[in-house]
Amino acid sequence: QVQLVESGGGSVQAGGSLRLSCAASSDINDSGCMGWFRQAPGRKRDGVAAILRDGGVSIADSVLGRFTISQDNAKNTLYLQMNSLKPEDTAMYYCATDFLLNQWEGGHFGTYWGQGTQVTVS
Repeated sequence: QVQLVESGGGSVQAGGSLRLSCAASSDINDSGCMGWFRQAPGRKRDGVAAILRDGGVSIADSVLGRFTISQDNAKNTLYLQMNSLKPEDTAMYYCATDFLLNQWEGGHFGTYWGQGTQVTVS
């Protein structure tokens, strides 16, 4: 059982930056894929960024060049650095782990996910 707690969301003006954090209750090295999803009201959930089991990174086209995913194994924490934010980035952002790449591509969480943190860009 893995518990994930997201933080760092908030309200920001367009062009601003936020850094989301996801604290895991266990060693993230054993967690397989880890990544971020987002869902805006009335829209389907999308994968935003993921670190794969082989260490590779997958980034959604909509955020490529603006968002960066990273992890700190010592702190069991996953991060999402979001720069040049746009109003269309407004959504609830979720951290998840133990999913397959095709699940992430389809916006499916996998086994474990957190409660989410709201990001609002105006």
